[in-house]
Amino acid sequence: MNNTSVALKDVRKSYGSLQVIHGIDLTVKDGEFVVFVGPSGCGKSTLLRMIAGLEEITDGEVVIKGRDVTDLDPSERGIAMVFQSYALYPHMSVRDNLGFGLRMAHTDGAEIGARVAAASAILKIDHLLDRRPGQLSGGQRQRVAIGRAIVRKPDVFLFDEPLSNLDAELRVSMRIEIARLHRELGNTMIYVTHDQTEAMTLADKIVVLRDGNIEQTGSPREVYEDPANIFVAGFIGSPRMNFLDAEWLGDGKLRFSGATMDAAISDKSLEPGDKLTVGMRPEHLVVTEPGAGEIAAKVDFAEYLGGTRFLYCQLENGQTLVVEQREGPDFTRDERLSLTIPAFRRRYFASNGKRLR
Repeated sequence: MNNTSVALKDVRKSYGSLQVIHGIDLTVKDGEFVVFVGPSGCGKSTLLRMIAGLEEITDGEVVIKGRDVTDLDPSERGIAMVFQSYALYPHMSVRDNLGFGLRMAHTDGAEIGARVAAASAILKIDHLLDRRPGQLSGGQRQRVAIGRAIVRKPDVFLFDEPLSNLDAELRVSMRIEIARLHRELGNTMIYVTHDQTEAMTLADKIVVLRDGNIEQTGSPREVYEDPANIFVAGFIGSPRMNFLDAEWLGDGKLRFSGATMDAAISDKSLEPGDKLTVGMRPEHLVVTEPGAGEIAAKVDFAEYLGGTRFLYCQLENGQTLVVEQREGPDFTRDERLSLTIPAFRRRYFASNGKRLR
């Protein structure tokens, strides 16, 4: 049985001579929570709007539930979209906002009432039904916007940075609400964000985009622990992965930070003298006894965050790195450290950014 919910086939988008989406191929399974993430201007919102039918496709196909919807209006695609702005009608009650789309579709009144009641119960906004949007908090308004999508009973939910207008505490609680909603409804959801934490905590599958291309697709663990290239390695994770310059010596050895060490790289294209980059996550660097580690560094700034501390360090050659600590002694500015990184935690990248394995 085909369990594909959404399929993009060589999808492209151009504005005149400027191509912004470059032949995207992507399959989203039934019930999957997929997050598009990437820097500003990478094309993630444009791609979402193309799925919704709000942006015309220059070339390629969009298939939803086995139907080619490329040329269909948004109302005919079986989707519901939640935008960054709540887009609620200020003169209407919450109840009327929730049912407005159904009334426009000439849905039976009893059916509208039943759907509104069901959605408001799921979102715990039953007590707000007679209020107007101006009487609601930001989080409550976003729940109403999501509820308006739920009542349509779509095949696919599309979210375009829905939490970006909320403060930090509300974003956390709404993130939990959206995750719970996905678990309860079981619908396919495609979610756009620039916030890595949202991507890592919500997604079954992350799609990392850059300049209109997919750089990597995988589970949160896969893109974090096994990045396909230096862009993904640097973009996913906060603080970002550390990168240090290195030189390939041949025979399974390289030199970085003044030390020569073994490197398990099987790539046959490397030549002695080639410049590489060694990547390491802040949490994988270990503070050792003085002189026992491969990396000598000096603390430039120590950031204390309760259970976690980040040491912003400088190497003798001017490169910088961040060390995450969960325990151990405090370190102060200008204190010298000796650091080591387990071999299996290192990630290697060629000069063109390609991952070396």
